[in-house]
Amino acid sequence: MATPQSDTPLSPLRTVAVVGLGTMGTGIAEVLAAAGRDVIGIDVSEAQAAKCVAALEASTARAVGRGRLTEQQRAELLARVTTGTDLSAAAGADLVIEVAPESYEIKQQIFRELDGIVRPETVLATGTNALSVTRLAADSAHPERVLGMHFFNPAPAMKLVEVVSSVLTAPAAVSAVTGLALDLGKEPVAVGDRPGFVADGLLFGYLNQAAAMYEARYASREDIDAAMRLGCGLPMGPLALLDLIGIDTARTVLDAMYAASRDRLHAPAPILKQLSEAGLTGRKAGRGFYTYETPGSGTVVEDALTPRADGASVAGRPVRSVGVAGSGTMASGIAEVFAKAGFEVVLAARSEEKAQAAKARIGKSLSRSVDRGRMTAEAAAGTLDLIRPTGTYDDFADVDLAVEAVAEDLEVKRQLFATLDKVCKPGTVLATTTSSLPVVACARATSRPQDVIGMHFFNPAPAMKLVEVVRTVLTADDVHATVREVCAKIRKHAVDCGDRAGFIVNALLFPYLNNAVKMVQEHYATLDDIDAAMKLGGGYPMGPFELLDVVGLDVSLAIEKVLHREFRDPGLAPAPLLEHLVAAGCLGRKTGRGFREYAKR
Repeated sequence: MATPQSDTPLSPLRTVAVVGLGTMGTGIAEVLAAAGRDVIGIDVSEAQAAKCVAALEASTARAVGRGRLTEQQRAELLARVTTGTDLSAAAGADLVIEVAPESYEIKQQIFRELDGIVRPETVLATGTNALSVTRLAADSAHPERVLGMHFFNPAPAMKLVEVVSSVLTAPAAVSAVTGLALDLGKEPVAVGDRPGFVADGLLFGYLNQAAAMYEARYASREDIDAAMRLGCGLPMGPLALLDLIGIDTARTVLDAMYAASRDRLHAPAPILKQLSEAGLTGRKAGRGFYTYETPGSGTVVEDALTPRADGASVAGRPVRSVGVAGSGTMASGIAEVFAKAGFEVVLAARSEEKAQAAKARIGKSLSRSVDRGRMTAEAAAGTLDLIRPTGTYDDFADVDLAVEAVAEDLEVKRQLFATLDKVCKPGTVLATTTSSLPVVACARATSRPQDVIGMHFFNPAPAMKLVEVVRTVLTADDVHATVREVCAKIRKHAVDCGDRAGFIVNALLFPYLNNAVKMVQEHYATLDDIDAAMKLGGGYPMGPFELLDVVGLDVSLAIEKVLHREFRDPGLAPAPLLEHLVAAGCLGRKTGRGFREYAKR
C-alpha cells in the first residue's frame, strides 16, 4: 500500500500546542520550552492549567537552585509558555501534541475540533500509549499529518520518544517530529502502530505476568520485586512499578494490547481488575500491591502482608563444610562465594585436573579483587586455602551441604544426585543450582527427597546478590531453614519460590525476550531501536538483544522451550527466528555472531 504524501511543505516546528496539562503534558511543555519552543498549553480545566504553571515555576526554581539554570534563563523559559482552556489557541501552532485521557471518544473529539482550527500543514501528534494511532488518524480530515509521539514519564528526565507512524502518515510528518525530538535532546525510535508500541508493548506483558505470579501465590510481592531487581539489575520490581504507573492505567494498556493480539500473556491478570475496581490503583491512591504513607507518596509502610522479621520458626541444620560439584564458571564462582564466607569447600570435578583448573580460576578472581582493593592479599590467600580440589565425589562424605553445579541436563543431574545420595552422610542438605529443570526430579533420584532443595545462583556468582531458594513439595522445613541461614552467611538475598519452570526471574525474563524477538521477526522495529527503547524507556541495564547475545541464544531457546512445555501457553512458544539462528550456529557472543556480529577475540 502506498504511503500518502502531503503536497504542502511542513513549516519548522517552532510553536507547539500541548493539549492536556496533567503530569505528562506539563512535563512535555517544560521540555519544549527548555529547548526554545513557544508552548501553548491547553486544558479544559482552568485549575489544571494553573497547576501546570505552578509546577513549571517550581521545577525551574529547583533547576536554578541546582545550578542548571540562571534566573534569566528561567524567566525566559517561563515566558515561552502560555496556558488557557480554549482549543482555538492552537491556531498558530506548527505541531499539536495531545495528551488527553486514554479514550477514543475524547481524543477523536479533540482531533475533529483541531481540523477546523489549525493550518492544513500543522502536524497533529497523539501521546497515547494504548490506543490505535491509525483509528485516530482515520477520523481526521488530514490523516497524513497524524502520528504518535509517545514520551515517557517524567518527560524532562526520560530520553526516549517513540515516533509512531500509521499506514496513513506522511514521511514528511515523521521526519519533522523526529527532528524535533532530536532538538529536545531525546532519542527518537521509529515504530509502527500497535498497542503499547515497543517499550510498553514489552514492558506491560512482563508486568502482567508478574501480577499473575503474585495472584497465584507463587511468591510474595517482596520476593518477586527483589528477584527482578537483583537478578536482572532493574531499577524497580514489577509490582512496585505497577503501583507507580497506576494499576488502572496498566489495565487499560493491557486491554488494548489483548484486543489487538489475543495473546493470553496480554489478557489482564484478574487481580488488576480487582484492585482497580476497589480504587486501589497504586501510589496515587495510597495503596495498590503495597501500602503507602499517603496518597502520592513513594514511601512504603507495613501492612498485613509485610513479612515479619520475627526469626524462623524452624531451626536449620549446622553447616561448616560445603561440597561444590562441577568445574565450570558457575561451580568455581559458587565455591569462591562459600570460601569467602569462611566455609571449608570441597570442589569436586570429573578429574583432579579439572578441579585444579577450577581452583586456579578462583585464584585469578581473588587476585582481581585484591588489585581492585576489595580484599587484602592475606584474605585472598586464606580464602583460597579453604578450597580443596578433588577428582572424586567420595570426598563429599563429611560435607554438611552439597551443591550441584554441573551441566543443565536432567539425566546428568539425576545420576549425580544418585551418587551424592550414596556418598553424603545422613542429614547433608543436597542442593541443585538448576535454572530451568524440575528440582523434584533430582530429589526423586535419591532415597532422601526431603533433603533436596534448589539454590539458583546467578552468574557471576561472586557479584550477583540473588539466590532463588526452590522448595519442592517434599522439601523438609529444616532444610529450607538451613539454606535461608546459609544465604545470609554468604551475603546473598534469598527469595522463596516453588518448583516450577523458570522460578521467578527466568519465568518473567524469557517471555519478555521472546516477545522482543517476535517484534524483529515481524519487521515491527529494528534491533537497535528495541534495545534503545528498553534501556531508555524501561530503565533496563541492557537491551533484549544485547542480553540474548550475552546469555547465549541456545541457552535462551532451551529455557523458552521448558517454559512453553510447562505452561502450555501458545504465547510462550519460542519465536521461529530464534530457533533458526540457533540451528545456524549463531549463538551469540560466544560464537561471534547472534543477533549481532562480534569481533573475534
